[in-house]
Amino acid sequence: MQILAIDMGTGTQDILLFDPEQPVENNVKMVLPSATQVAATRIRRAARERRPLLLTGVVSGGGPCSWAAEEFLAAGGTAYATPEAAQTFNDDLDEVRAMGIRIVSDDETRAIDAERVVLQDLDLDAVRTALTAFEVPVGFDGIALGCLDHGAAPPDVSDRLFRFEHLRKVVEGRNDLLAFASRPEDLPAYLTRARAMTASAAGEAPVAFMDTGPAAALGALHDERVASEPETAVLNLGNMHLLAFHLRGRRIASLFEHHTGELATAQVVQFTGRMVTGVLEHAEIFNSKGHGAFAADRSLVRPALPSVVAVTGPQRQKVRATSLAPYFAAPYGDMMISGCFGLVRAFAEVYPEAAAAIEHRLGPLPAS
Repeated sequence: MQILAIDMGTGTQDILLFDPEQPVENNVKMVLPSATQVAATRIRRAARERRPLLLTGVVSGGGPCSWAAEEFLAAGGTAYATPEAAQTFNDDLDEVRAMGIRIVSDDETRAIDAERVVLQDLDLDAVRTALTAFEVPVGFDGIALGCLDHGAAPPDVSDRLFRFEHLRKVVEGRNDLLAFASRPEDLPAYLTRARAMTASAAGEAPVAFMDTGPAAALGALHDERVASEPETAVLNLGNMHLLAFHLRGRRIASLFEHHTGELATAQVVQFTGRMVTGVLEHAEIFNSKGHGAFAADRSLVRPALPSVVAVTGPQRQKVRATSLAPYFAAPYGDMMISGCFGLVRAFAEVYPEAAAAIEHRLGPLPAS
């Protein structure tokens, strides 16, 4: 059995081809530029060549590709986008038009002479090409995907708040990191990015999805030291988002989510301590340009930090020399693949027939 796990971030896409018949350390792993970074590079190439730009594809991660498009337009470039691709920049297409992007139908694209850039979080053809170059078989038995989806917020609703309310709703429904695992057909309609990403794998193999933040926390629990602790704080410092959990096993005592670049190191330390002691307020996070905070189980509140504050993610250096005394979790020796281990567990959660083989290699998870 081979499960392809792809954790799509802002800076990188982290890929694991999980084969339970091999030691985990021998599994194929790749850390590549994220889909939005690839799109940004292609948009900037169109700018250098002074070519009009045509954006097609599906709603996908913004950030770098949005910034590249803004630069392109500011320099006087002409840009077109299909409606679904345009939602990468804003769910409100009038806002996309206000940027200077012309919305065109799929039929109209055929007559447009421009540099064509496909927006998509999942490019299985590219992954297959990379694997095939190294004689790696590409017959996947399962595909596990992760990204961060703000969701299509209603008009006049903050996308920061809308995303956090989704996180809260999942935890209130079932307090377990694995509650974030889903089959594509069970994803809420408002998670347009997640639905587009999973749709790109339709017909390839059974597909599971998990939000990248909870997946990283779940993956960190595979580190031997973290796994040995009944209680932990786990911080995933991604390139764009910080998602922190206070955990008892897989059960969530509290959490908060913020933007990594908006936080000074001292704020990360302060917010983490207040989260663990149960006094962190939602307004503290939201009013400082973050998403929010939620105390899910006040029976797990404690007076001080747990003995292990596990930190993962590419921006983990932000808290290295702090009073958090962070432990840099590295499941199976590789911090960058943390999220992929969470995604593999998500696959086992929604496809129980795969659970025995996965648990045979990765071992049991702590209880919720």
